Amino acid sequence: MNKLMFNSYIHKLSNGLTVITVKKDTKIVSLHAGIKAGAINEVLGEKGISHLIEHMLFKGTTSRNNEELNEELEFLGGDYNAYTDYNCTVYGITALEEELEKSLDLMSDMLINSVFNGEELEKEKNVILAEIRANKDDIEDYSFKKVHETAFHKGPLRYDVAGTEKSLIGITREQILKYYRRYYVPNNCVLTIVSSLDDDRVITFAEKYFSKWKKNTMEKSEIFIENNKAVSKTSSKKDIEQSTVTYLYTFHDLPKEMELPLKILNLKLGESSNSILFRELRENRGLAYDVYTFLDMSKNVKTLYIYTAVSEENIKETVNTINSCIQRIKSREILFNRNTVELMKKVHKTAVISTIEDTTDLSNYVLHQHLEDEDIYEFLQDMDALEQLDANDIYEVANIVLNNPTIHILKPV
Repeated sequence: MNKLMFNSYIHKLSNGLTVITVKKDTKIVSLHAGIKAGAINEVLGEKGISHLIEHMLFKGTTSRNNEELNEELEFLGGDYNAYTDYNCTVYGITALEEELEKSLDLMSDMLINSVFNGEELEKEKNVILAEIRANKDDIEDYSFKKVHETAFHKGPLRYDVAGTEKSLIGITREQILKYYRRYYVPNNCVLTIVSSLDDDRVITFAEKYFSKWKKNTMEKSEIFIENNKAVSKTSSKKDIEQSTVTYLYTFHDLPKEMELPLKILNLKLGESSNSILFRELRENRGLAYDVYTFLDMSKNVKTLYIYTAVSEENIKETVNTINSCIQRIKSREILFNRNTVELMKKVHKTAVISTIEDTTDLSNYVLHQHLEDEDIYEFLQDMDALEQLDANDIYEVANIVLNNPTIHILKPV
């Protein structure tokens, strides 16, 4: 794969802001700002505060009220969004290339000058409360929430990014301002910009709008890393028709060189439409309509999930089938022959190239690579490593990771 699909340049402004420009043949500009603070940084009395601040940054600044800010964002004619995860909070804008300067103007205003109006704060709390309550009605979201509560005793992964109803209601404006002033500083932020413009021109725009952001001393918060508990728990819920079975594994100590084989294992285990679990649970046994795996390789998170929804009378057979599939992989009864490995390599390459060709995905990818202290061009190393990867690597990582799961079963009342 040609490295020159895009060129990237890393700059550090005088106030500590990291700006990464990515030059690519495109007529679209995409920029993402990542604050190195998320749910993993929150203490008990502020669960959900990172997510709440993310919402509030769209609610007005010292120079634009709520309506003006959102009208100007809308008038860019593209897409603007934000999200919060465990490690960071991210704000993104994608628009026509001629809107770059205006996009940087709006992004900087939100990050530097948000006012956290008290009336808007209470409104937004109600919006997020509705989101939390809606997630309780979503059997899939609820199942993942319950497996986290089961897997972890006191670590941050026990708690949902949005917090709880109680924690959210209790967050004050004073807490928000303290958290905002602590983490929303340029030396705790990475800005990525993908466009076809020359690097010097992009940096001139970035300095124009972000150089006024004042640097501050950053205290690193202590992150508690917790492995999942090897336990199985069953709980019940009213007004549901199907049961769910959710597995969770953590792999914090997995060597870096084993992460690529784990990605390939995940594709074959449950992520692809022709996966082992899909074929066995749905096609061969008719137990489930939906079954999949999900892999989160983020720093301090490192989790692998298996999820399916089945009828209550099929729970035992489903669990036995999942356990059997895992054991057969680990004992090499399920063969990863050359064709299987080659197919999984192609699937992985397709996903990588799709990310690189989409400006929004590329900007987001570059941002997270830097936030995680990883090489921007790691995908090239992966492509080289894929050529050397074989079935033995997949079996080895299966025997390292697929042990001692947390299993949560949700049944109708």
